Amino acid sequence: MNGLLILVCLLITPIAQAGTYRWVDENGQTHFGDRPPANTAADEMTLKATTPSPDEAVRQRKQRMNEFLEQTEQERSERNKAEAEQQAKATKHAARCQALRARLKFLKSVSGIYRLNSEGERVFVDDEENERLRREFRARVQSECDI
Repeated sequence: MNGLLILVCLLITPIAQAGTYRWVDENGQTHFGDRPPANTAADEMTLKATTPSPDEAVRQRKQRMNEFLEQTEQERSERNKAEAEQQAKATKHAARCQALRARLKFLKSVSGIYRLNSEGERVFVDDEENERLRREFRARVQSECDI
């Protein structure tokens, strides 16, 4: 199969390089062809292959496509940044809630809450204050962490 493909390519190359001939017939009309006529003298022409200049519409379409791609990439970058920020915020919130729950569990396990006075000594609060502080802390944990 590959040999056949190479053979076809080799045969097409001379055809593509075939000359172009120009001649004028007996009526004065100029003709062009890839083979010279048998009964009339013909001039072989060399043609220069030119690359087509890009059309303005094509250039504008490419420009719009590039602008679209840049805008899409910018939007994707902003979306990824926002998602990363939201994920970091959620992670921080989860860590805070875990610490608050651990503190709440600790408060349930201790018998009394104390404060430090100006001399650094422990001063235990009375039962009423103890219960009020526990309720306030429980309410805070519930409101912040949706328990």
